Amino acid sequence: MFKYIINFVDSNLIKIGFNEKAAMIFGNIAAIIVLLIISYIAFYLAWKIIKHTILPFIQKSKTSFDDLLVKYNFFKRVAYFVPALILYYLFDDALGESAAPPILLKLIDIWMVFITILIIDSVLSTIRDYYRRYEISKERPIDSLIQILKIISYLVGILVVISILVNKDISTLLISLGTMSAVLMLIFRDPILGFVGGMQLSFNDMVRIGDWISAPKYNADGTVIEISLTVVKVQNWDKTISMIPTYALVSDSFINWRGMEESGGRRIKRAIYIDMDSIKFCTPEMIEKFKKIEAITGYINNKEKEIKEYNKKYNIDPSVLVNGRRQTNVGVFRAYLEAYLKRRPDIHQNMTFLVRQLQPTEKGLPIEIYVFTKTTEWAKYEAIQADIFDHIFAVIPQFELKIYEYPSNSGILEALSKKEA
Repeated sequence: MFKYIINFVDSNLIKIGFNEKAAMIFGNIAAIIVLLIISYIAFYLAWKIIKHTILPFIQKSKTSFDDLLVKYNFFKRVAYFVPALILYYLFDDALGESAAPPILLKLIDIWMVFITILIIDSVLSTIRDYYRRYEISKERPIDSLIQILKIISYLVGILVVISILVNKDISTLLISLGTMSAVLMLIFRDPILGFVGGMQLSFNDMVRIGDWISAPKYNADGTVIEISLTVVKVQNWDKTISMIPTYALVSDSFINWRGMEESGGRRIKRAIYIDMDSIKFCTPEMIEKFKKIEAITGYINNKEKEIKEYNKKYNIDPSVLVNGRRQTNVGVFRAYLEAYLKRRPDIHQNMTFLVRQLQPTEKGLPIEIYVFTKTTEWAKYEAIQADIFDHIFAVIPQFELKIYEYPSNSGILEALSKKEA
């Protein structure tokens, strides 16, 4: 058919006065135009067939994999492959090997390579998104692996295109590429380090999608939303996004709060500072007052019995305060805090549970609360912690204790006025 078109155009052009060479050129152009029209028709028919037969079937299917193929234009790119095949196999037949312009043959080959790479890209993107639908994707993300496969496919495609343009075998290019390895290592340093870092993060289970991590060096404190080839995206609690180089999470230190979240408890570790001038032995009146506090009634009675037996055993004279054993208001206060926290349903009783004294400082005597809440949700955790310390601040005066604080301006003025008076 193509030879008939060429001969028909040649003969008619010669009849109207064209020379044979010019007539041959126009005949070849006519054949190319016809071939392009046939290729376009082939694409149109292929896409129509896919659109009216395959796509409706995909919409009815229960699987989501084929829906993702549609999302990433896999079928349309396959349809583009049809005219490329027609041009690839019929171009020489249309013009003859001697008449076919070499540049056009190379462009057809390059188009074939380009379409192939796009199809591979669609498949890899589909695999990535389909894998993300499973819970294991949070523990073993494959984004960096997919990205490195895409980079490899594009690099191979570029090498094939270069080999087509320079008429050299791809193996020859790869050998010459070895001499440029140092340059390539410098150019692709970040992707290579990112790929290695991503594999280490994944196989060592260091970070998962959804983990709460803190990396102060990169001003990151929030939830991991993406692990890619070169960066880990962290959505901070103020809704900003921090970008951390993937390899940095392997080479630098960071905190992963996953263990806390999986344990089901979040730690409260906070101290209040008692003014040491307010610490004293309990008087009989104070003991009677403390016995009326339901949470520590049993503790007061048992402690008084224990102290009386001890002092009696060693014949201690109780008239002198420093002799023998006595209860102190700060000791009773610690016992009350333990009883109060044990009664709270939102505090874990089977995790570390401490109400302890720390070393005294110039700011007073620290009494530290070291317990775990039963929730790891940030807002609820903060509410529980605030509720506990609201109660502590309000109840401290009942034990005739004071919280240490630096004198305020009003306190200094009050002291000066008293001195003047």
